Order: sequence, then C-alpha cells, then structure tokens
Amino acid sequence: MQCPKCRFVQAEGGTECARCGVVFARLEELSTRSGETLYPLPPPLSVPTSEPKNFWRDLLLEEEIEARSGGFWGRVVLYAALILWGCRFLFSSVSDNYVGESFLHWINLPFHEAGHVVFSLFGDFLHTLGGTLGQLLIPALCSAAFLTRYRDPFGASVSLWWLAENFMDIAPYIADARSGELLLLGGVTGREAPGYHDWENILSDLHLLAYDHRLGALSYAFGRLLMIASFVWGGCLLFRQRSRSL
Repeated sequence: MQCPKCRFVQAEGGTECARCGVVFARLEELSTRSGETLYPLPPPLSVPTSEPKNFWRDLLLEEEIEARSGGFWGRVVLYAALILWGCRFLFSSVSDNYVGESFLHWINLPFHEAGHVVFSLFGDFLHTLGGTLGQLLIPALCSAAFLTRYRDPFGASVSLWWLAENFMDIAPYIADARSGELLLLGGVTGREAPGYHDWENILSDLHLLAYDHRLGALSYAFGRLLMIASFVWGGCLLFRQRSRSL
C-alpha cells in the first residue's frame, strides 16, 4: 500500500501512514467533500517495449553496414574468388591431395609447426597433436575475433572458409598414417623415418591406426560442410548489405 500524500510504501490494512502520519480515512473524507483527489498517485512509469533480440542472429548477421558500404563490391569479388577456388577443393578428394599441393598448404605449415612448439609444454601426445591443433586454431580464433571484437561477420565467414580448407589439408596426412608415403617436412616420408609421422604416432597411441583412411575421409567431409556453410553465411551477409543500401 502506498500513502497518497508522501508515497511511502507500507503494510496493507494500516489506518494511517507510518511516515507522515496522515489518517487515510480523513484524507478520503476530505477528498470526497472537495470532489477531487487531493494527492493523486503518479502515473506508472512506462517501460519501452522492443522486439526480443535473437542472440545468434545478431551475432552472425548484424554488422555496421553503413560504415562498410564502400567495400561492398570488394567483398563481392572476394566472395566470388572463394567460391570458385572452394569448388576446386569441394570436388577434389583425399587421394587427389589437391589441397596439399595448393600454396595455402605452405601458409598453413608455419602454424602447424608453431603448434608443435606451443603444445610441447603439455606432454608428448599433445606435442605431436599440437601441429594439427595449431593450424586449426588460428583460423578458428580469427573467426571468433571478427565476430566478437570487430563485429565483422563477413570477415568471420572468410575465416571459416580458411578453417574448412585446413580440415581438408590435414585429411591426406591422417589417411597416410599407415602407408607413410607422403613427403614430410625435411624431405623424408613416414616410412623412411619411423616415429616422424605425426598421425602415425597419434593413431597408434589411440589404437586407431587401422581407421586412418576413414578418419581422413571424415576430416575432408567435415571441411566440405564448413566450406559450404561459409558460402551460405557470406552470401546472406552480402544480400542483407545490398538490400539495406538500396
């Protein structure tokens, strides 16, 4: 209950205000005589209503379109190039090893080797696995930074494309675990240098060496899915940006 005079909130059923001492019955009597409310209650505060926000939609699709409208056609050119080049990856296979012969493989390689160094702090197994983790973490972190720090979902979609390519890049290496035929850094193959092949060691430790071909194919398939997702994501962003600029 709120006192009509001083607005003090108090227990229901009281006959007078605990703060200002006004008698409620007397106040009501005076109001009746005068024909108007002596101390009208203030109107309730209006709370502005807005549409409920969708966290994932805002995170993945909302950006400062006006601030970047000048670069729209540059984005279109980059998007078209990624689709054309990406289709070459999509329609290749693990056995083709097109991804391993691409110049992107040599861009990924320093991150692979850096991963070995960083994860060597956590034991032999993670030291061996760290190369693969390193080349996957870098594009994943780039995508997260574009989304959360720079609010640039299109940049994040390009980084997702790069992450997809890295999943394809490691697939032939995984599938080569038993045969050891791939030429490794240093100019030797896994067959020529026992214990030198990362994925031979990883799958041997996990007792999964017999599944190297299946795991390689799974990595390549997952890379395909991520690459298609990057195409859809980037296309949606370009469509939204173009629609808002019209």
